[in-house]
Amino acid sequence: MTEASEDLTHSRATEWLARGGLRPTRQRLALASLLVGDGEDRHVTAESLFAASVKGDEKVSLATVYNTLRAFCDAGLMQEVVVDGSKSYFDTRMGDHPHFYWEDAASLTDAPAEELDISRLPTPPEGMEIARVDVVIRLRKKA
Repeated sequence: MTEASEDLTHSRATEWLARGGLRPTRQRLALASLLVGDGEDRHVTAESLFAASVKGDEKVSLATVYNTLRAFCDAGLMQEVVVDGSKSYFDTRMGDHPHFYWEDAASLTDAPAEELDISRLPTPPEGMEIARVDVVIRLRKKA
């Protein structure tokens, strides 16, 4: 990576953290750089982000990765997409959009929102409002 691209990556990460009102600690900056440093949206698990940080020689524990991802979500920088009760992905794209979950590869990607048509939702219970609708479309190879 060139010095100019490192500066751009660092700048993107710093600005992203500032948007969420988060202090740019060394570990937050390192993880934010992996998540948004190239300007692309990502779907990561805590484990995949931890592996990327290890590969990049960053000293961050898996517990710190989990805590940092939670802080990013709480700050409105990412959203958690729960695929199974025990499997969460973290998405840097914050607008409403559906996802494909590729069962064979255990990966999550964006699905084309313009092709999704939800014509009606159930009425929420008294005193409640719909905050968000998550759509995860599970895919597997045909038998």
